[in-house]
Amino acid sequence: MIMQSKKQSFIIMSVMILLCAAMYVVDVYITPAYFIKSLYKLFLFGIIPGVYYVFNKGNINNLFKFKGKNQLLSSLLIGLIVYFLIISTYLLIKDFVDLNQVEAQLAENLKVTKNNFIWVSLYISLINSLLEEFFFRGFGFLTLKKSAKPVQAYIFSSILFSLYHIAILANWFNPLLFLLIIIGLFITGIFFNWINEKTDNIYNSWFIHMFANFAINTVGFIMFGIV
Repeated sequence: MIMQSKKQSFIIMSVMILLCAAMYVVDVYITPAYFIKSLYKLFLFGIIPGVYYVFNKGNINNLFKFKGKNQLLSSLLIGLIVYFLIISTYLLIKDFVDLNQVEAQLAENLKVTKNNFIWVSLYISLINSLLEEFFFRGFGFLTLKKSAKPVQAYIFSSILFSLYHIAILANWFNPLLFLLIIIGLFITGIFFNWINEKTDNIYNSWFIHMFANFAINTVGFIMFGIV
């Protein structure tokens, strides 16, 4: 039984590392337009883990079992707090963020411009956040925790979540701020795991992630002069 658990843990962690490495190649070397990149990500972070559940007879539905209106209200409240914290933080550090450079990189690397940003922002907030929570918190924590030690699942999924963002954020900030953001993402991963462990589903972290993306996209609207 112990050997079987170790085998399952090894498979999940190995698959996650390989999929994140593949997504890094997509982000850094293939650099497709955002719509094509989204299809890559759906396949890597959604379909392949889904295949794992099918072949290992895992109950993927457990990750999406809602625990009632109290969970909904608490998740919304924390999400709103996170939204205003991120906006407040941006207002404090905006002099250290070169939005012109960010805008240029989005246009060059992902073909994201003012004309399509509204649709991209909706996808990022609603769909991309769900996909990442399913992959990092559902597959990489709640499922991994069934065969690995809890602390191992906590640390592994959080480290991978933070490292995954390196390809996305590497050239947007100065080195010190970039390092602080990566550390912050690791702490965020720990927190997301903790709040999901209480309900054994991914809704808590998804709602908070969604509102965090709402905040980041608000900055995007400012950057493009939409608001």
